[in-house]
Amino acid sequence: MKASLDNIGVLAISGTTDNNLQLHIYSCQDDFVVPVDSNGFKQYDTLDALHMEEMMKEVYSWKEDPHEFLRRRGLIAKDSSTDDELYVLIVEGFLIFNHRPLNEMFDMRYFLEIPYDVCKKRRSMRVYAPPDPPNYFDGYVWPMYLQNREEMERITSEIVFLDGLKPKDEVLAAVYEDIHKEIARLQGQS
Repeated sequence: MKASLDNIGVLAISGTTDNNLQLHIYSCQDDFVVPVDSNGFKQYDTLDALHMEEMMKEVYSWKEDPHEFLRRRGLIAKDSSTDDELYVLIVEGFLIFNHRPLNEMFDMRYFLEIPYDVCKKRRSMRVYAPPDPPNYFDGYVWPMYLQNREEMERITSEIVFLDGLKPKDEVLAAVYEDIHKEIARLQGQS
């Protein structure tokens, strides 16, 4: 069994050309975590521990007017043109496919995997405040991953599973190529 490193959902709003492709990795599920549980831990592994409605508001705001969304956040100049820009929003998070309303908005879905032993080793090297209690990975993190993955696979289709052991540039190149293909497909429908 492989573990998720991150899930990536992609939303595209098609413009007139891909010469001015605007890729924005804005929405990160970690930004919407409920502060801490009764033990002082941030629980990332359940939907009720996340402010998903707040995350949805951000995604809806971007989808309604991506140029204005980015301008309000100071990510593009006030006077920049929108005539021939194409916008792509990349939403990442561990549970983004488990929240149906968000999942249904994606044009593309990617699930980055790594083996259990690599995931456990990487987790053990991270520094948390407060630190994970003994056996937290095997007793909580891994079982929640398995539960969430099973649910995700039951409710979500068309997921591309990516090998998280491949070089980052290779994985990114594959996703970038897929995004360009999807953009071409969407522009052909216009």
